[in-house]
Amino acid sequence: MPVEEMSSKLEQILGEDAAPLLRHQCKVPKENLHLPGPDYVERIYGGSDRSTRVLSSLQSLIGHGRLAGTGYVSILPVDQGIEHSAGASFAPNPLYFDPENLVKLAIEGGCNAVASTLGVLGSVARKYAHKIPFILKVNHNEFLSYPNAFDQIRFASVRQAFDLGAVSVGATIYFGSEESKRQIQEVTGMFQQAHEVGMCTILWCYLRNSAFKTKDADHHVAADLTGQANHLGVTIEADIIKQKLPENNGGYNALSFGKTSKKVYSDLTTDNPIDLTRYQVVNCYMGRAGLINSGGASSGDSDLKEAVKTAVINKRAGGMGLISGRKAFQRPMKEGVQLLNAIQDVYLSKDVTVA
Repeated sequence: MPVEEMSSKLEQILGEDAAPLLRHQCKVPKENLHLPGPDYVERIYGGSDRSTRVLSSLQSLIGHGRLAGTGYVSILPVDQGIEHSAGASFAPNPLYFDPENLVKLAIEGGCNAVASTLGVLGSVARKYAHKIPFILKVNHNEFLSYPNAFDQIRFASVRQAFDLGAVSVGATIYFGSEESKRQIQEVTGMFQQAHEVGMCTILWCYLRNSAFKTKDADHHVAADLTGQANHLGVTIEADIIKQKLPENNGGYNALSFGKTSKKVYSDLTTDNPIDLTRYQVVNCYMGRAGLINSGGASSGDSDLKEAVKTAVINKRAGGMGLISGRKAFQRPMKEGVQLLNAIQDVYLSKDVTVA
């Protein structure tokens, strides 16, 4: 697509958000960051303690799909059937009750990888593990037990991920929850095992505590708190961090707990979502671990704008890409492919620069 046409299309999709997003300059200079690029694996991980097999897995991940060779990633995640229920996830398009169609969507959509459960990936591993990189999600928040509880428990092992041909294991920690200390220890052990056998690691760094949601704001998506969750995630050697897009800031101050610095709010961030996301990148060792933001739930007609907006924010903040599922698989496959391609177009566009 010609430069002028891509720029015009972006501004049309973003509407009134175009100017504040496409022209913003961040408080933390981009020169301080380790940014995605064609040489990302060698430049960022080449001097680390990661083995050659882990480097190979990382390269396989960023070297696949429409974004191959850019250092950016577009990942299709489909583990919602456990937490949100299979009915809630797949009833909008029953085609996706069949796991093969989920993998087909990732391939047709030009994704770098597909992230899903042991059952989904195991059921089609021999047919597709060599055609698209697999990310096995090893723990989940099971929601059929009554009353509901919020806890990430193991559903699969690192060995099973290795045996089905996955290049990476993914896991979630609910930072801030009563169970977080156990989850940190469990995931630390699994990530160590994954690295030992040559797989890379992706951590869903989510916050979970009812006290984080006040009458004024939901601080589960506060830049300062999610930033600290990211910092804990890279501490246990997550190679890539998955985080929700920040929607506010000042969680530490609003909740009156923990320790922070006034300079976080005066010198490092503003209210612009790109600055808030830049702070998430800063906490990923200035980009030494790639930040991917989640695409969120499907909202219907506004999905395209929301997905493109999230991609613009992530890229301009210095992030590594987007991991978007429900917006893609809760609609006909052709439309899902188009939405995934629209996300990828943001990372391919030279008009969308790092702020």
